[in-house]
Amino acid sequence: MKYLYLDWDKKVTEFLPGVQIPLRPFPGTIGVARKEPGRYSTVPPGEYAGNIDVRDLVEGTALYVPVFVRGALLWSGDSHAAQGNGEVNLTAIETAYKELNITVDVIKDKPLDFPRIETPKSWITLGLDQDLNKAWDQAKAQTIKLLAEQRKIRPEQAEKLMVLISDCRVTQVVDVKKGIHCLNPKSPTGREDMERPIKETSKYFVSHAKDADLNKAMDTASMGMIKWLENEKKIARLDAYGLASVAMDCRAGAISDSEKNVHCLLPKSIFVVTR
Repeated sequence: MKYLYLDWDKKVTEFLPGVQIPLRPFPGTIGVARKEPGRYSTVPPGEYAGNIDVRDLVEGTALYVPVFVRGALLWSGDSHAAQGNGEVNLTAIETAYKELNITVDVIKDKPLDFPRIETPKSWITLGLDQDLNKAWDQAKAQTIKLLAEQRKIRPEQAEKLMVLISDCRVTQVVDVKKGIHCLNPKSPTGREDMERPIKETSKYFVSHAKDADLNKAMDTASMGMIKWLENEKKIARLDAYGLASVAMDCRAGAISDSEKNVHCLLPKSIFVVTR
C-alpha cells in the first residue's frame, strides 16, 4: 500500500523521491444503467460506458453514451488523480473527489451504439473485450464508422484515413474487458503525439514489442519497461510495477494479421532533481 500527497497547487504528486507524476484528475468509472435488469459488478466496462478508465476524460471533455433505461441512471466512481495508458497493475493514483460537476444533456434522434468521448482537439472511439485483439477490432470498427460519418466518406476511405490520422492507445488491461481507445483529430493542426519509437528518445524511455497476438505484445512491452525501471533506475520491483501503471503510455503501433506492435513510453520529465 502506498499513500501519496496530492499537491494541487503544483498539480503533481511525488511517487518516489525524485519521481513526480503530473495530476490530471478524471473519473475512472462513469456511465449509465445496463439494458439488462439485475445486479452486476462495476468492474467490466461496456456499451453503457462504466469503468472505461480513459485518462483523457478530464475537465472540459464530453462523454456520449447510449441510454437504455428511463432516466439513464447515471453513476460514477473510481476517482483518479492520474493514470497511465495501460493501467497494468489495476491501480491508478486513486483518490476521492469532494465534488464532481457534470452537465447532462439528452440528445435525441442521434442513435449511438457505443460510447464516444469528445475533447477540445479530438473525438475518441473505444474498443472493449477480454481479448485485446478483439478490443482492437472494435476500436477500429468504431473509428471507421466515426470518420465515415463525420467526413462523409465511404468506409474503405475511412479505413485508409484512420492509418494516417488516428492515434490508438492501450487504455487498460485489468478490467476483465481490456480497452483500446483511438484519438481522432478534429482538424489537421489538432493531432495528438503520434510518436511510436522503438528505442529511447529525447523525451521518452521506451520499451517495444511485437507479436501476432496483441495481448502478448502488450505484456512483453509493459514488462520490458518494468524490468528496465528495476535494472536501470534501481527502483524496487513493486514500485516499478506501480510507476508503470500510473505513468507509462502504451501505444498501439502498426497492426496487421501477422504482427501487432506495442510501444510503451515513459516521460523523462517525471524524473526530477531533488534539492
